[in-house]
Amino acid sequence: MAAYDAICFDLDRTLCESTQQPAALLESTFDRAGVEPFCTPADLRAALPTLPTAETDREFYEHLFSAVTTRADADVDSALAPTLAEHYLEIQDPTAVEFRPGAAAALERAREIGPVGLITNGGRPTQTQKLESLGIADAFDVRVFTEPSAGIFPKPDAAPFEYALSKLDASPEATIHVGDSLHADIAGANAMGIDSAWIDAGHDALDGASHEPTYQLSSLEGFDAIV
Repeated sequence: MAAYDAICFDLDRTLCESTQQPAALLESTFDRAGVEPFCTPADLRAALPTLPTAETDREFYEHLFSAVTTRADADVDSALAPTLAEHYLEIQDPTAVEFRPGAAAALERAREIGPVGLITNGGRPTQTQKLESLGIADAFDVRVFTEPSAGIFPKPDAAPFEYALSKLDASPEATIHVGDSLHADIAGANAMGIDSAWIDAGHDALDGASHEPTYQLSSLEGFDAIV
């Protein structure tokens, strides 16, 4: 008997990852803008929890680059944020993705168990391109994208989890959510009473974290052990 009636997955750095190197992508962005580099991919990730909610990818990256300009050691003009966001999106290719280790098999196994949901902190147009590139656009019984205008705010907000549970006709106690972000995935699932599996992708540190996952995996190759 399966441990859970329903299984939900995050997308980025959980089921898939970009084949574009983050450092090279950021370096090309600075080159196009004619700006000396003042941040790293790690700096971008560190700013994520503090960002205001965005309606579009363009707005999201404007918020992101504005946040890192204020944190930069050098004197950087925050007015550069729209230009950097524009060039970053010009270079970024949503279709340049591949499965993370064990992800394709884990998704297939989850579909054998019961209904499967996708809960992603990304907009529908961009995330759909990734799903189509991976060939899994139709692999989920519900897909939940960030859509603030429809009341679906980014994880850890309760709204995306609540929407997924309602569409899957599942209770929190019988559901598990799998993701790579302690702030977004684990905190959000824990607050809902949903079991959580944290995929340690190397950019969050569990030591000292206030959000404790139900399970910790180095990759989805260990998925069978928790379901």
